[in-house]
Amino acid sequence: MMKKITIVLFSVLFLATAFLYVIHFTGKNKIKLGSNGETVVVQSDAQGVAFVNIDSVIFNFDMFFDRREDLMEKQQKAEAELNSKGSQYEKNARDFQDKVNKGLVTRATAAEMEQSLIQQQQELVELRDNLQTDLIEEEQVMNRQIIEYITSYLEENKAEYNFQYILGKSFGSVVLYGDAALDITDKVTKALNDKYRVGKK
Repeated sequence: MMKKITIVLFSVLFLATAFLYVIHFTGKNKIKLGSNGETVVVQSDAQGVAFVNIDSVIFNFDMFFDRREDLMEKQQKAEAELNSKGSQYEKNARDFQDKVNKGLVTRATAAEMEQSLIQQQQELVELRDNLQTDLIEEEQVMNRQIIEYITSYLEENKAEYNFQYILGKSFGSVVLYGDAALDITDKVTKALNDKYRVGKK
């Protein structure tokens, strides 16, 4: 009923937001106001470029698994509700057909029963569409929440990492190669989990 959560979506959204973040917060030059109110360009001492493997960060981030588990529970409840109503519709349809075949109802009553079944079928389709739409929206919100958490962490700790650019590397991304010495994936992942676990407590 709902497509499986994909890491690709995380990667694309993260790359877009992370690129905007590094340009805005970690550019080579920063502008400050001098003592007389004049604009002064201050040279940044940030170190060049580093990168994180987005797939690895997501797959090892506790927040992702917690939110995915919540979403899976909602999906299971939605499927259970849909299956229950679907089973009831099938039972009513069999009962209708059986009574008509045996001549146990008048034509007028049969027409009313048929109209009721049509209405039930329409409601079932509407319920399915609404549940699917709600789950897709829940997934989109979950994606944005996790990306916001990661980018906010990088912003709050930009002095610690002190890079002009932090790139996101994943399968199919524009970053095709990165020197292992520039890979800060493990450091960022550990820090994210430490922060998240403290927040959960």
